[in-house]
Amino acid sequence: MDLGLNNKKILLLGASKGIGREAARLCSLEKAHIVAIARSKELLEDLKSECLKLGARSFNIKQFDISNGDCVLFSKELLKEFGHFDIVIHSIGTSLTSRNPLGGKSEWINSLNINALHAIDINSIIIKDMIENNIKGHILHVSSISGKHLRGNPQYASSKAFLNAYITSVGRELAKYGIVLNGVMPGAVAFDGSYWDEAIKANDPKVSDFIRHHQAIGRFGTTTEIANLILFLISDLASFTTGCVLPIDGGTM
Repeated sequence: MDLGLNNKKILLLGASKGIGREAARLCSLEKAHIVAIARSKELLEDLKSECLKLGARSFNIKQFDISNGDCVLFSKELLKEFGHFDIVIHSIGTSLTSRNPLGGKSEWINSLNINALHAIDINSIIIKDMIENNIKGHILHVSSISGKHLRGNPQYASSKAFLNAYITSVGRELAKYGIVLNGVMPGAVAFDGSYWDEAIKANDPKVSDFIRHHQAIGRFGTTTEIANLILFLISDLASFTTGCVLPIDGGTM
């Protein structure tokens, strides 16, 4: 199946680990041009080498901490250096924020910034450029099934629920420009260095308990399974799918 990503210019945020890293690998197999953003230059350099071998037309890297930088200024600098983008993949966010349900405004805003607002800042520049240059682009956010079930860390779940609402409402607004905005909601995924990977290595009893009570499929997901859906949603094969946030969670219960 031809996804039509050959020679597309893709901006990938949160590219160095997990789902973002696997998305970069699969986009490389489709012979795309990739600009990868992450905090770790070492991990980005390693990914660049791998992706060029896999077939990426080009692979540029930028070290940037989205949680502590000026995302608007950074986005303008990216456009100046690399020109227009056809596709943006936001694989950013973390549940490792305050877990205090009675935390003050600053704690909740911090989680909201990391899991939604920084990405929205980037979109405010990149999507505007797409509209001005009549680019029929694709924007994809990696959300979380927590944003649907509102389970676990309240601040994380709420911030992802906000992101989901943004995707749906703004996706409808962008449809008239031919710009497709979607999201995916992964469930529990295990990859090297992840929360569940560390628990598995430690033989933590919560692993079997979680799988038994919450995973209908009886296992954790893989980054490849998530990235496969991402690639479909950033392709023209998904042109009639917009403003959608699709669960990919192994039948989370």
